Amino acid sequence: MSSDDEAEEYLFKIVIIGDSAVGKSNLLSRYARNEFNMHSKATIGVEFQTQSMEIDGKEVKAQIWDTAGQERFRAVTSAYYRGAVGALIVYDISRRTTFDSIGRWLDELNTHSDATVARMLVGNKCDLDDIRAVSIEEGKRLAEEHGLFFIETSAKDSTNVKTAFELIIKEIFNNVSRKVLNSDSYKAELSVNGVSLVDSDKSNQNQSFVSCC
Repeated sequence: MSSDDEAEEYLFKIVIIGDSAVGKSNLLSRYARNEFNMHSKATIGVEFQTQSMEIDGKEVKAQIWDTAGQERFRAVTSAYYRGAVGALIVYDISRRTTFDSIGRWLDELNTHSDATVARMLVGNKCDLDDIRAVSIEEGKRLAEEHGLFFIETSAKDSTNVKTAFELIIKEIFNNVSRKVLNSDSYKAELSVNGVSLVDSDKSNQNQSFVSCC
């Protein structure tokens, strides 16, 4: 970075995981392009979108990865998780089986990523409240048990989609800032790589759970 650059730039990799057809791709397309496809097909392979936002005067880019939840595509697992600093674990509030799978997805995340990865449990399709199979209370309880943020979203009507992604991006930023504050070796490592970070948010981030409706 040149000396006359005013703002520092960050690039964070975030993965979206969960069973097939819980709405992962629509969540990403709603956030990245404000689009929703009622008849979207299952994702084959891996795709990602890059979105930018400003936090405390610094440009933060999130590279958000989406892949299929079907078992036959699990071969991409290790590469998919590599370098991730944030994860959205998604289930469909109208399909109990997708909620029951969350434990398996968390186990996989724990196996292939660092323990400091920022994690959010997302109950998607809250527009289907009339056929809800998983209560908000159950979602909150599971999130609390595993130390996750929690939110309910609807990619169809945009409920909480932007909020979910921005919360996880801000949490990653805060995690990185705290690492810098608490670790001289981490500062040195970043310096070698030409990256500098400063503590710009000393506020206490105690918000643990967010839910919709």
